[in-house]
Amino acid sequence: MKAYKLIQAEILVFKKEVTTDSATMINKGFEVIEAMWLFGLPLYKIRVIIHPQSAIHSAVEFIDGTIIAQLGPADMRLPIQYALLYPGKRQHNIFRRFNFHDFSNLTFAQPNTTTFPCLRLALQAAQSGQSATAVLTATNDIAVNAFLAEQISFLQIPEIIEKTLAAHKIQRIKSLDQVWEIDDWARNYTRSLVK
Repeated sequence: MKAYKLIQAEILVFKKEVTTDSATMINKGFEVIEAMWLFGLPLYKIRVIIHPQSAIHSAVEFIDGTIIAQLGPADMRLPIQYALLYPGKRQHNIFRRFNFHDFSNLTFAQPNTTTFPCLRLALQAAQSGQSATAVLTATNDIAVNAFLAEQISFLQIPEIIEKTLAAHKIQRIKSLDQVWEIDDWARNYTRSLVK
């Protein structure tokens, strides 16, 4: 029972972190970085589009200009199930189904990186590459946890991330040990800014 309560507490903290990352829109920056690595794409071939209805989760444009989109309810259980069962066949589930009648229209907009500076910082780190993305991830973890612990304000999250990125001298990554060292440096530097 104690282990179950501990897991529930960890899930609650994780949900708060994910919610904060969504509110700052840094999660979209992380997704851009993931797409660059997973699909070997340069940054200029990836676009962030704001879609308030959260019905379209991804879209791929082909060479002829056609676009294929993946639609579904805004429920992370479906991609998690797919990832856990991969490479097996898709499995039946009892999750809510997508219904076109629930959406009278779908809207899209360009992201405002002035309103959401964390997205701008993530895209800059993606452009810089190398160690910048490791610093981005580490400093965001510490800044978001400081916000959740009420040590900093919401608006201080991007300020702290920007200061940490500015203080870091970008390095070419040569080993996993180097990544851990950079991660440690970024976390410690961010903690010093929080204090």
